Amino acid sequence: MKRIALPLPMRATAKPETWLGKFLLQDEEFGPQKVKSHEYPWYKVLWLTGVDYFSTLGYQPGIALIAAGFLSPVATVFLVLITLFGALPVYSQVAKRSFAGQGSIALLETLFGGWTSKIVVLVLLGFAATDFVITMTLSAADAAVHAIENPILHPYLDGHEILITCLLLFLLAAVFMRGFKEAISLAAAIAIPFLVLNLIVLLVGLKHIIDRPELLNQWMTGLWATGSLTDILIVAALVFPKLALGMSGFETGVSVMPLIKGEATDPEETKPTERIRSTHHLLLAAALIMSSFLLLSSFVTACLIPPQAYQAGGPASGRAIAYLAHELLGEFFGTVYDVSTILILWFAGASAMAGLLNLIPRYLPRFGMAPRSIAFRRPLVMVLFFITLLVTWFFKADVEAQGGAYATGVLVLILSASVAVAVSFKREHRKSKVKSDLIKSFFFWAISALFLYTLIENILIRPDGAIIAGAFILLVIFSGALSRYLRATELRVSELAFKDEESWQHWQDITFKKVHLAPTVTNTEEARKHKERQLRKYYHIKGPIAFTHVHLVDNRSEFYSPLRTRVRKVGDNYIINVYGALAVANSIAYISELLDPLSIFIGLTRQNLMTQALKYLFFGEGETGLLIYTILVRYWEWTPEEDVRPKIFLFSD
Repeated sequence: MKRIALPLPMRATAKPETWLGKFLLQDEEFGPQKVKSHEYPWYKVLWLTGVDYFSTLGYQPGIALIAAGFLSPVATVFLVLITLFGALPVYSQVAKRSFAGQGSIALLETLFGGWTSKIVVLVLLGFAATDFVITMTLSAADAAVHAIENPILHPYLDGHEILITCLLLFLLAAVFMRGFKEAISLAAAIAIPFLVLNLIVLLVGLKHIIDRPELLNQWMTGLWATGSLTDILIVAALVFPKLALGMSGFETGVSVMPLIKGEATDPEETKPTERIRSTHHLLLAAALIMSSFLLLSSFVTACLIPPQAYQAGGPASGRAIAYLAHELLGEFFGTVYDVSTILILWFAGASAMAGLLNLIPRYLPRFGMAPRSIAFRRPLVMVLFFITLLVTWFFKADVEAQGGAYATGVLVLILSASVAVAVSFKREHRKSKVKSDLIKSFFFWAISALFLYTLIENILIRPDGAIIAGAFILLVIFSGALSRYLRATELRVSELAFKDEESWQHWQDITFKKVHLAPTVTNTEEARKHKERQLRKYYHIKGPIAFTHVHLVDNRSEFYSPLRTRVRKVGDNYIINVYGALAVANSIAYISELLDPLSIFIGLTRQNLMTQALKYLFFGEGETGLLIYTILVRYWEWTPEEDVRPKIFLFSD
């Protein structure tokens, strides 16, 4: 099938004139890039996931102590069980179904159609933005806490939590403004020493507990003060949602799939079996490593850190393991631990920034719900930087206060993934009638119910996450609607394909100032003859006429679409039928630019202009004549002058 394409009209493609425009728009766009990434074995890519997932050890044990106290180890057992038997199976299925690294959002998008799909994606983008933005602000805030509480730096930094957090965020933005690519080797160099240092601290702490049995007895006394074993389990289960941010690494684990090396014979377009298998190994390894550290850290910190130390404002608040590093191994080792923690927390923020820089341009420009500048790195980095400053100011750089918002974003993404997997198995059962698919669907619906309970409980206890996520969702939807309105006069066509060889041959015969273009509302021979009589009588035109009729698709929620056309010659004239269009005016303008006719004759209606505008925005129809004129004139302003433009005649039918 023959295909041709016209570059889409975008203001961002124009050469920037000011120094600021040149600085912001000098790099390449994210959207059109199709660069094959370097591939690595899964055990190397593991550390890229780990800088996000494992970095939570910097603050998770402290948050668990504040939330559960002596019950922290028991509540962590619930967290680990749900991680291994809930989140891990869910994301193993996501990896199997969304192996291009697009994650749960892309999986849900494919399960719905039309505007339902777009709204679901926009809502999930709001929660994903909450997750990633809070990852940056919380990680920077906790890095600031580790710096301030360090005995060497404490006299100089005490009381400047917000300033230090903002400086770390500025440094993060500055690095991305200059250009930053995630490096596997750098991730491993940061994550591995961090885990080794944590393991040393926790093993020394465990030995300390063994050497001093009274510490274990003290913890047991506090634990049994809650009540019977049943009471302990019930309270721990109720407290568990506060610890849910300990499952934060799974979405990242799926997003790095394109970096994982597969077999050379893997069919990339269908299902790369070896890459999927390797991703399952990565997810399992990450879950087992993190679960082991969470269990050990919750037990050691609950036994060794007194309540007054881990409460808000205490020396162990937000840095439980770092507190033990200084207490058990001295100031030198503690300082080394602080530096390692600050590095991995900063790199976790970098990972979150990179995630947003890849996630937002993937959806919003394609939906027409973002200006073209959002597809460039530097403008998007600036927007995200100012958002992180606002979030930091809102939470006053408090680590524990941001835990609820972080957990909300994490839980919504995991919940959406589990629902998507459950729906996928249900649909597969309808096609295959295999009983095991139905059983798996029920299993993942049960997991979804568990995550839904966890999400609701987390929101009820700490509503900040829902408030922040709601703000992001409203921002995305409002800015998206405004952007779609402002970009309505772009061509909105990606390419033109011809239905047969005859159409291609006729098209070549009529391009470049050889015909007059005449769009028709009614695709009948009688309507074409009537229009031809009018044009030849009142305008005295010479030469053939290309009558063009546009067929709209049912789903007009997309912003760009490929067109298919069929061209036939009838007598001296030509008939062009265009299929797959989202909007009549935009499609005719696109055809006109490719055809380059002598003139365009566009009929006007006498309908109410407001009615026409609403019909155009929602249904792709409306006052076609004025819109074609507006779209073409705007396109001509955005593109350099090459040949003589076609004459446009507007007349009343």
